[in-house]
Amino acid sequence: MKKNCFARFAAAALSLAMLAGCGGGASQSTDSSAADSNSADSTELTVFAAASMTETLNQIAEDYKAVDPNVTLTFNFASSGDLLTQIKEGADCDVFISAAPKQMNALDGSLKGDTDKNPDGLDELLDGTRIDLLENKVTLAVSEGNPKGIKSFDDLTEKLKSGDVLLAIGNSDVPVGQYTQKIFAHYGLDEAALASSGVLTYGSNVKEVTTQVSEGAVDCGIIYATDAFSAGLDTVDEATADMCGQVIYPAAVLKNSTHADEAKAFLDYLTTDEAGKVFESVGFTTLA
Repeated sequence: MKKNCFARFAAAALSLAMLAGCGGGASQSTDSSAADSNSADSTELTVFAAASMTETLNQIAEDYKAVDPNVTLTFNFASSGDLLTQIKEGADCDVFISAAPKQMNALDGSLKGDTDKNPDGLDELLDGTRIDLLENKVTLAVSEGNPKGIKSFDDLTEKLKSGDVLLAIGNSDVPVGQYTQKIFAHYGLDEAALASSGVLTYGSNVKEVTTQVSEGAVDCGIIYATDAFSAGLDTVDEATADMCGQVIYPAAVLKNSTHADEAKAFLDYLTTDEAGKVFESVGFTTLA
């Protein structure tokens, strides 16, 4: 009798365990289905952006999670010239933001007839999406303590001629370097002669120039106001529009974007007051 009771008890316990096991499996299956559903709804946007936008766009990416939690932003930060080359070589890109109109012009189909602005006759921008997003300023930043006592671009010019200062600038294929070349032309400075005399060092993007100044490897550098702010550097002068033109950052959605609607929504967000506050906090001027 005792054996029969024990057998019935064991059988009941086994049945309960099997039911519990089945229930657990069903729960895992449901969770997996939900995860697959969430994954199916998610979108990854690839944004190619000028290196000078690193801090602001990383902050905006955090803010954008609350706007559209199903969109993940992946950034490729580099010089605008390098980004242009990657796009021309077929890199996947949804949104492009350059630090100068030159690189955007080279992709703009509306400029196909202008061989100076769009030499390869490319048509890579989604119609109606190009905007002038931001304006920056070109500044003369000095290393900690300003040991050479540099006061202004005028003063820098004299010190370069006398060989009394070491200046970091951007390469000629990046916007900050191209703005610097205009400043040199404004002052009648011969870049090749200065480089030969050993008073210039170069960076492949504005962040590299900024790092040289921050680390005290040079006496000063020509960088954007926003990069000087983010790095905590002192600036002694700001280039005027007469010296180097306006520093305009255009933005657009690329035609090869596989998520055009989400890309346009993100570009629209960059023109909102919320995003504008982030840009303005480091020294950008919002335009769109």
